[in-house]
Amino acid sequence: MHHQQPIISNPPPTISKMISSLSSLFLLTTTALLLTTAPAPTSAGWIDPDTPACARTVVPLPVVPNRPPPKDDSRKKNNSTDSSSSKKRRRNRPPTDTPTFYPTIEPSALPSLAPSTATASPTAPQRVYDLVFSDEFNVPHRTFHDGHDPRWTALEKNDYTNDAQHYYSGDNAYTDTEGNLVIKSEASDTTIVGFNDVQYKKERVTKHFKSAMLQSWNKFCFTGGVMEAEMALPGKHDVGGLWPAFWLLGNLARHTYVGSSEHVWPWSSSVCTEKSKTAQLISACDRVEHFGLHKGVGRGAPEIDIFEVQAGSIKANTGNFLKMPVGQPFMSSSYQVAPGRLPRPGEGWWPAPGQWYNNLTGGMNTSVNIVFYGTYNHFRDDTNPAEQDYWSDAISYNRQLNSSHFGNFHKYRMEWEVPDEVGTKENNFTKTYGYIRWFLDDEFVLEVKGEGLNSSGTGAEISSEPMYMLLNTAISSQWGFPSKCPDMCPCKTYNCRGGFQETCGFSEGFCNMLQTPVEYKVNWVRVYQDKNDPKQKVGCSTPERPTRKFIEAHEKKYMQAGDEHPLKKIQNGGGPCTMSPSANNNTNNTNSTLPKFCGGPTRGVCQPKSPSTCKCLDGWTGPHCTNPMGYDDILWDPPETLADLGFRGPSLKLVSGGVVFLGLLVVGLFVAPMVFRQRRRATVGYVPVRGAVAPEYERKVGI
Repeated sequence: MHHQQPIISNPPPTISKMISSLSSLFLLTTTALLLTTAPAPTSAGWIDPDTPACARTVVPLPVVPNRPPPKDDSRKKNNSTDSSSSKKRRRNRPPTDTPTFYPTIEPSALPSLAPSTATASPTAPQRVYDLVFSDEFNVPHRTFHDGHDPRWTALEKNDYTNDAQHYYSGDNAYTDTEGNLVIKSEASDTTIVGFNDVQYKKERVTKHFKSAMLQSWNKFCFTGGVMEAEMALPGKHDVGGLWPAFWLLGNLARHTYVGSSEHVWPWSSSVCTEKSKTAQLISACDRVEHFGLHKGVGRGAPEIDIFEVQAGSIKANTGNFLKMPVGQPFMSSSYQVAPGRLPRPGEGWWPAPGQWYNNLTGGMNTSVNIVFYGTYNHFRDDTNPAEQDYWSDAISYNRQLNSSHFGNFHKYRMEWEVPDEVGTKENNFTKTYGYIRWFLDDEFVLEVKGEGLNSSGTGAEISSEPMYMLLNTAISSQWGFPSKCPDMCPCKTYNCRGGFQETCGFSEGFCNMLQTPVEYKVNWVRVYQDKNDPKQKVGCSTPERPTRKFIEAHEKKYMQAGDEHPLKKIQNGGGPCTMSPSANNNTNNTNSTLPKFCGGPTRGVCQPKSPSTCKCLDGWTGPHCTNPMGYDDILWDPPETLADLGFRGPSLKLVSGGVVFLGLLVVGLFVAPMVFRQRRRATVGYVPVRGAVAPEYERKVGI
């Protein structure tokens, strides 16, 4: 073997280039460190940019109760208007200082008071609620699978609650080309192998219906304010079986995840009692602060149903509604709360005095829902049912609907005032108990006052919990199906494609209605709050009612098998897309990268690579950039950092000095030895590549 001078195949950079590279590294490090000390930018909030300006504020609506008509004395046996008794009654009637709610039957005996010329007492300014959340659903082809949308999560999950006959599929929730959210329900089979949360066993089951549920759980929550939505109900008004709903639930429970609800739903009580000590998971009896929860504060997940709609052909004062002036179709508006009261009315019977709540006011075409007063809650793992079981109440009114509410858009509204222990200057610091009000097309439906809950003695109260929104259509044998099974019908399996034993339990016309999918449509959803009321907040974990640490410590209760976490991170772009052929063929077109399926030119671009994927522009997210961004403007309970554990980082001056010191240290440890080694190599036969020359004999032979 011939000896040859070694030549370095991968030469190091020159000293000047090394210093330049290190300087760039120092600059980048310094910039990164400085950025970590800078304040984070404010978020974009939850307001959809498509929300019209006229919808940015609302004011409270009037409460107009449904009062019985005044008695007409002329209908009595002695109907002579000239009788002495009638004249006597007129003479003894005192004049009214203000107009009566209804016109009087007879003129008053004395003239009414003349209008006063004095200046009227000043009235409080009208309360104004400002928009804090909106979703207009204007972008077509938007999807809501887990990880697709900042506002909503469409469940991909079997529903074991309420004798559900459906499977919730993320594919059944999307936006159409007309600016609506669509929740599609269909007769379609889904076979699942999973754990039954109710029966506590793993099983293989086939659900013969598919629908969708959207939740804003642990994404968008709010405490107090006004919520409105414009919706068109699915199906037919006279065919029972669908269960469309629009509702709120406390963030400590995640619906259909049964483990998260046990001894949590629908508690709203901060009073320590013998029952709450054993039946309420987080009770006011707790004197130790765990998971960031406040001692002495009872917690739970109460439920506010803006509506649960039941279609059907059973009219008022007949069948199941024999004693009710409201029949099918109806919307049930309710506040579901625990602990429930005892004694309580029997289902189908009107409450006896003292059996139900005071301070309930119904509107026109409404009735107390005497068919359902609440639920008895028992859980299989409880070791002492006598102490751990509890009643929950459904404080509910039914409002009569008609065919126009199905397939046509109507506005549904809820106003929610949070209780206030201390009061305000305006009310002389008097404790207030809050209220919940419901409206349909701005017409009053129901008011539940906190005073009525307080006087019941149960300890229940109007919710102060941060609550999230739910939109869904369920199909359940408990809702709108025949109350009694027909003769020879087992009513165990419900399948529109099956034989008699699987189809006999449906309401008449149900399977014919589902020969094509039915759609529950939502034009928009908006939430408003009074910015001058500190009790009203946006956030799922607030200073008064934190939830974050509790949920993180009990993650498995909010997950199903196969989940790494309860919610996936929101995907920003990356969805497959198709380049527009016309754009690709025009080389002079500056918009040649405009997407065909990336939300449109103002939302995302289809990147020209293989495979082509979407890249979202500012303000938009999701795989195909169809989903508007959304954040809490104020993060009341941010994830913990080292500072939360007592560590305080160095000041900016110390950081800058540290960077300089680090640079000098790197130069001393790495640059100087490299220079020394390069000089040493030159003295023992090593030369840099640029200076290396092959030996003479190698040049001659062409080696």
